[in-house]
Amino acid sequence: MSKVAPPLPTGRWLTPAYKVLACLSRGRVADVYDVWSKERDCRCVAKVLRPERFNDRKSWRVQLREGRLLRELSHPHIVRFYEILWVPSPVLILETLTGATLSHIIKNTHRLGLDDLAPLGIHVCSAMHYLHRRAGFLHLDLKPSNIVCEQGHAKVIDFSIARRPGRGHKGAGTRQYLAPEQARGDLVTAATDVWGIGVVLFEVATGRKAFQTGKNGNYEQLTHQAESVRNYCRLPSPLTTAIDSCLEPDPKHRPRVDELAKTLNRWT
Repeated sequence: MSKVAPPLPTGRWLTPAYKVLACLSRGRVADVYDVWSKERDCRCVAKVLRPERFNDRKSWRVQLREGRLLRELSHPHIVRFYEILWVPSPVLILETLTGATLSHIIKNTHRLGLDDLAPLGIHVCSAMHYLHRRAGFLHLDLKPSNIVCEQGHAKVIDFSIARRPGRGHKGAGTRQYLAPEQARGDLVTAATDVWGIGVVLFEVATGRKAFQTGKNGNYEQLTHQAESVRNYCRLPSPLTTAIDSCLEPDPKHRPRVDELAKTLNRWT
């Protein structure tokens, strides 16, 4: 087994322009760092390939694809991209978000009330509507840890598996949050991201995941439909119906992003 390289130490310079302040998280492909930008005179976020991935062409492609996509996007509810560095492998420089991820908020407060849930849903719907229409891409990994909230303002992060609609890669994404068509490797469309919005709203409304990791690595969402939100919390009936409909196994039965946003707008 190859030895896992430690994170970059505090104080190390990625380049003469970016200094490492702290390691924020470690992933399978890339690590995320809090860095200081001399040029901008502020903190930024650097997404850096792990050392063991430096010579992995697939990891390079994934990193560059995310950077090139983010470079084309400009939206108040999508993390802002600054630039790509090239030493010793592609590094994405992004804005620093000072809020907390939804997963952290759920862990500490268990669930959100209607006054917070509706604006959150509208913000994510707005980001996905723009992503689908402006870039023709799907996010495909919407989950509480990929949404950062600060003072009622939500931003979507991590576009590492974003791609255009079409035949999906079986199992690509996060197991508990995959739409059934993702889990099977079938056609992915805008309805796949609607599912993602639905599982996020379900979790923030109830404090529970809509699906757990099945036994033997199976996908629960392929064997049964999600329970209704109304089983765990009280929300207006039209909103409950909207969230439940996002989690319909058949993509054709899910609402469009703009339809979901219109429903959520009634409670803002």
